[in-house]
Amino acid sequence: MNRKLINIGFGSFVMIDKIISIVNPDSAPIKRLVQNARENDRLIDATYGRKTRAVIIISTGQIILSGIQVETIAGRMENNEEREKTK
Repeated sequence: MNRKLINIGFGSFVMIDKIISIVNPDSAPIKRLVQNARENDRLIDATYGRKTRAVIIISTGQIILSGIQVETIAGRMENNEEREKTK
């Protein structure tokens, strides 16, 4: 099992192999997904009071809110993959 972690901002990390999708929070379907997760206690707010800039959907069915951009998180994942290839 891959135990690699990705920094999603402000000292919070997620296991890379658990991430299904990283999406922008601005569309209506994603807002409904977040609200549904909040109502069903499946929401993890890792924004530390900042504006939500990314919504991370993980394989356990939980939704994680991040205060950093989708592109930033994706770039960190790509950098991690490149480092793994060079090992």
